[in-house]
Amino acid sequence: MPETTRPTKKQKELLSFIEAFIAEHGYSPSYREIMTSLDYTSVATVALHVNSLIKRGHLQKRDNEARSLEVVQTPKTTSVASNQIKPGEEKWLVEKVDYYFAQAEQNSRLKPIEIDQLYVLVGSLKVLGLEGAAQSFVPRLTLLKKRYTK
Repeated sequence: MPETTRPTKKQKELLSFIEAFIAEHGYSPSYREIMTSLDYTSVATVALHVNSLIKRGHLQKRDNEARSLEVVQTPKTTSVASNQIKPGEEKWLVEKVDYYFAQAEQNSRLKPIEIDQLYVLVGSLKVLGLEGAAQSFVPRLTLLKKRYTK
């Protein structure tokens, strides 16, 4: 088996497409379907990328069979927990925290545990490296705490 080398951005796009196509249809896409879906200019370009992915160990193909591409599931190396999140996840997370703050601000009777939970959410944003987002919630948290302690 060839040694697995990380795929390029284009190759990741191709792998994702093939994987999704197989999941939806139960068989792999033809080179023409790949060409059309990914806006490649020719079937030869598709073949070039597919052959490169085979050499890199990300795809395998059964000889002399149509629609025989298979995505090779490479074993994950030791997974290290990371506090890095993707930009789309960042937006989602901040919106979720904002939602919980809005719920608390509408609640006329907050319990101490609810204030504590908001502190944990703000602290979590800091741990995830979203210091700016965390700081944006501090004034709201301060107002909620003052309202509660009155």
